[in-house]
Amino acid sequence: MTDQSDYRRFLAGKAIRIEPVGFDPDRLSEHLFPFQRDVVAFLLRTGRAAAFLDTGLGKTLIQLEWARAVVERTGSNVLVLTPLAVARQTAREAAKFGIEANVARDQASIRPGINIANYERLHLLDAASFAGVVLDESSILKSFAGKTRQALCETFARTPYRLACTATPAPNDHTEVGNHADFLGVMAMREMLSRFFINDTSTASQEWRLKRHAETAFWDWMASWARMAEKPSDLNYDDAGFDLPPLNICRHAAVGNIRPADGMLFAGEMSATALHDVKRQTINARADVVAGLVTAEPDQAWVIWCDTDYEANALGKRIPGAIDVRGSLSADAKEARLAEFAASASAKIITKPSLAGFGLNWQHCARMAFVGRGFSYEAWYQAVRRCWRFGQTRPVDVHIVVAEGEDQIGRVIDRKADDHAAMKRAMTQAMRRAMGRSAERMVAYEANHEGRIPAWL
Repeated sequence: MTDQSDYRRFLAGKAIRIEPVGFDPDRLSEHLFPFQRDVVAFLLRTGRAAAFLDTGLGKTLIQLEWARAVVERTGSNVLVLTPLAVARQTAREAAKFGIEANVARDQASIRPGINIANYERLHLLDAASFAGVVLDESSILKSFAGKTRQALCETFARTPYRLACTATPAPNDHTEVGNHADFLGVMAMREMLSRFFINDTSTASQEWRLKRHAETAFWDWMASWARMAEKPSDLNYDDAGFDLPPLNICRHAAVGNIRPADGMLFAGEMSATALHDVKRQTINARADVVAGLVTAEPDQAWVIWCDTDYEANALGKRIPGAIDVRGSLSADAKEARLAEFAASASAKIITKPSLAGFGLNWQHCARMAFVGRGFSYEAWYQAVRRCWRFGQTRPVDVHIVVAEGEDQIGRVIDRKADDHAAMKRAMTQAMRRAMGRSAERMVAYEANHEGRIPAWL
């Protein structure tokens, strides 16, 4: 009869975990907090891994220290790809901690060591010249078949060391994790879906959901190549110094006569199409409310979020001197205007979450307003977190202007927030299980049992 400990080893061998392809670092920066040190060591050991850490937990320093160690180990270069305007912010962070990093515009400007570039410049770079790559705000991979995701996966498929960093890897859809696994070379998206998910035909959209019997295995698999934390205690460390200030969410009504959208019986019926129709009908009322809020606190820095150019136009007319950052500007112009806002204690900026909602640190600002918001939880979460993050010393006031019927958007966002919180809890439990097994070697399953053929055959 098989010994119980042998059976446990047999089950552990069948567990789907990745084989580390990295190395143990010779040294790590003294600037790292203890939990950050453990995360960096894990990421380097794993070789191709992800850091799903909440805003303000030091992802920038973690990825810079990871890059420095890879440069030191390989004697080659590492590329850090960032959202627009975040490259120079990352370079300033590197200088603060004594890490040499170069902001590159194209392959000709690459320097030995760590190089930082915006995603928009990817086509100007030669991936073969880098031993490692870091994707900052890697939720850019979330598009299942998007050109950006495909380009990143194909471009760096042969890069030995890869790191993906974001606070929102899969805000409300666990299958988005597959895009990270695909980029890192951990597992192809199709294989992940077939192993852990089922196409739920009980819903009209036939969404993929986790197989109930595979939930623990899925999170354990993720914990073998990723670290996720909302606060240091998720990694078994003290939360001292990582307390968020209060977040005050204030809702304001945009009053006006709203006509029902085409195909709708009542004005209160809300779909994505109807939402844009309502926003267009109420834009003047919304802009008036936001302008009144900004005027009431003129000495405060303000971030004013909108979704369309017509909203930006209406706000600009009512808030003279506001910095306007929109998609039609050149990359250099956008970067300059974002830097202008970051350097001012009382500037006002009008922009979209899709342009400035990722990666930027705006702790100098504690006031923001949404002229309206859509159904995207990630856009909402990331936009709020530009200001409400560890390092913010003041309460953050977030104002949302809504029209009749838009209260259901809030309910959708709340549901998605609950889904995101559930994902974080499951991943935290899996990491703790993984850390409890840290002394065990992870070995691939080998079917070496020899069966006996029946005599009648």
